[in-house]
Amino acid sequence: MWKFDLTDIEELQPQIDRLYEKKAKLDESRPLPNSALQRIKTDLSLEWTYNSNSIEGNTLSLKETQMVLQEGMTVKGKSLREHFEVYNHEKAIDYLYTLVKDSYTIRSIDILSLHGLVLRSIEDDFAGRLRNGGVRIIGANFTPPNANKVSDLLDELISFVNDNTSGLNDVMMATLFHHKLVWIHPFFDGNGRTVRLAMNLLLMRKGFPPAIILKNDRKKYYEALNQANKGSYHKLCLLMIQAIERSLNIYLNAMPNNTYGEYETISHIVSEPEFKYGQEYVSLLARQGKIDAYKEGRNWLTTKEAITNYVKNRKRER
Repeated sequence: MWKFDLTDIEELQPQIDRLYEKKAKLDESRPLPNSALQRIKTDLSLEWTYNSNSIEGNTLSLKETQMVLQEGMTVKGKSLREHFEVYNHEKAIDYLYTLVKDSYTIRSIDILSLHGLVLRSIEDDFAGRLRNGGVRIIGANFTPPNANKVSDLLDELISFVNDNTSGLNDVMMATLFHHKLVWIHPFFDGNGRTVRLAMNLLLMRKGFPPAIILKNDRKKYYEALNQANKGSYHKLCLLMIQAIERSLNIYLNAMPNNTYGEYETISHIVSEPEFKYGQEYVSLLARQGKIDAYKEGRNWLTTKEAITNYVKNRKRER
């Protein structure tokens, strides 16, 4: 049975509560217009494909990824494998959407199917099959388990998630599942993309939008996984929260009755003469998840209300 010390992520409960509050607002607004839903889904799938592939070294830009997916174009100077990685990831997302229902319980066959789509026409001999040999991960602070243990470890992880005897919330469970599936490293290739797809099965079946780890957070992401290997899940859970919140905000901003204020870059907010908090302070609050904020590229966006409410609450606590 999997056991975890979650002491270091208990302090993130206010941020997790904020996610559930936003999800409740989104649920209240359903059904959203089909045109808006389809547009957001298409945009998120594009970003998801671009960022997940980029984390693994794919050199196609966001615009080039869009050209390949939406215009069927071939990008000069880019490898055939990189083009297949784009096509395959989108097909895997499409398959994922056929699975996610509130009653869905994750199965190993679904993880294998996602992997099969990720590596189709790239590594057909390995696509959808558990590894039968040892692997090493450059830059990681652990060695994946022996191949003979992979099948049993995967089954144990699946049971841990579906039984959830500890009563973990969806965000914590997705964080632990994400890390442990990376640690098991069930495949010779395509582990990262498959893990990030499978992790979203757990979130999306409960009505959350997909959590997209951004390319610009690649270093932070790997550092968070290394910290999790040492038993500390704080950084990985925070990164997960921020990824979910970004997607939630995209949906909420599309709602006609959005009550969360206008999101602006922190640099723009603090440049206003009447605003008395510095960029370094506000940026730190955003990175720590202490205010309602999300990342676009390298820029953090938040609202004036989020900052002032945080400061007021801090003063009240004192």
